[in-house]
Amino acid sequence: MHPPKITTFDVPRRVNIDTKGTVRPVDEYRETPFGLYMSRAMVNRPTAHWVESWLLPGLGLCVTDWWWNPGHAREQDFYLDVCAIERDGGRWVLTDHYLDIVVRNGQDARVIDVDEFVAAVALGLLTPTVAEEAMHTAYRAVDGIAAHGHDLDAWLGGLGVTLTWRERPPG
Repeated sequence: MHPPKITTFDVPRRVNIDTKGTVRPVDEYRETPFGLYMSRAMVNRPTAHWVESWLLPGLGLCVTDWWWNPGHAREQDFYLDVCAIERDGGRWVLTDHYLDIVVRNGQDARVIDVDEFVAAVALGLLTPTVAEEAMHTAYRAVDGIAAHGHDLDAWLGGLGVTLTWRERPPG
């Protein structure tokens, strides 16, 4: 079991630093009143070639959409990390809380990685307070998405959050 993953989004430097300290250039950062958008290439990854994420600190979520390589597409429209997001000047720091949500628009939204979450709590990697908040965050999101016809954008729109994404090339 690993400690909570921490990812840094360094807007002034235009880089994204993963949990292992790997620094990756970012094509676009965009700050809004409700969050931060990031778009970057994924280099040397057999499964996907581009990633876009929205950090939504007020909701405790990071919404991600990958551009899958042929033969590697997943049965999902969006992947949501339950997390804490803090700002330190121009740096946004995401601390993962193990629970994730897979959204298939119009079909379902389901919580995954519950086993990792339970193990992290049992090992004291998340405090009971943080664990409880993570559970509330995950189920508030799933309930909200379900109440809006399993439409992530409709749920977020009702909260005053409008996500915009990079235009994908045809094909």
